[in-house]
Amino acid sequence: MKIALVGIGKIAVDQHVPAIANSPDWQLAATVSRAGTVEGVEAFTDIVTMLEARPDITTVSLAIPPVPRFDYAQAAIRAGRHVMLEKPPGATLAEIHALQVLAQAQGVTLYTTWHSRMAHAVAPAKAWLAGKTITRAHITWREDVRKWHPGQDWVFEAGGMGVFDPGINALSILTEILPAPVHLQSADLEFPANRQTPIAARLQFTGNITADFDWRQTGPQTWDMEIDTTEGQMALRMGGNVLEIDGQPAQGENTIMDEYPALYARMAELVAKGQSEVDLAPMVHVADAMTLGKRALTDHFHF
Repeated sequence: MKIALVGIGKIAVDQHVPAIANSPDWQLAATVSRAGTVEGVEAFTDIVTMLEARPDITTVSLAIPPVPRFDYAQAAIRAGRHVMLEKPPGATLAEIHALQVLAQAQGVTLYTTWHSRMAHAVAPAKAWLAGKTITRAHITWREDVRKWHPGQDWVFEAGGMGVFDPGINALSILTEILPAPVHLQSADLEFPANRQTPIAARLQFTGNITADFDWRQTGPQTWDMEIDTTEGQMALRMGGNVLEIDGQPAQGENTIMDEYPALYARMAELVAKGQSEVDLAPMVHVADAMTLGKRALTDHFHF
């Protein structure tokens, strides 16, 4: 199936392009970007032009920042194309609900992807937790914004989500593996004095679940989730790729390279079945944190 990739930035080059190139289901037939291109692939700078010029392309994958994404998704769906959304699926919950209604009316697939759910150890962790009583859980998600979003000021602009851009990955895993849903009770958010979105966050959920997100960690990165139950302790490390039970390695690999191929395989399955998959649970937690969060100013941030 022919697919167009919109947004040829760092995440597209690092993950989307190789995943599509190695997929048995997809052929990268066009790109849409203000500047980026992929060698050997027809390039457009405007999505409407691409949609009109390439009616043979049935699917559009959007890897642009969340704020402008709605207009692109809406144009593609109205043109009868299936749409795949990079996480977070949009800037607001309401616009994704609107896209969901539009996709259903147009009879096309809409897929809100959460790549961290595809990590090696997430499914085994979910299976291990099934039926167990959780007594405590803590997430530590600390990384270096300069490494993963070099010079990308949009992440600190309104709608860019700040530290919740990586933090939502942790929340996507949490909402996938918990035996029962939880909700946010409080949040402490640190905003650089010169920015619009937080650079750090501490969250308290029901069920004695806490989270610590920080975008200022240099050196080795930390993507850990530790969960205590009445029947032992489980830990997910390396962003959901390594599972530990009672302190001992149980399953997984120290790699994250298989997540995006799994997303494109799932998209192919959804298109074949004529289904959509829209899960906004991780984004609900972020919206709640922005609503309930206590704001504190910290040092100016510059790339």
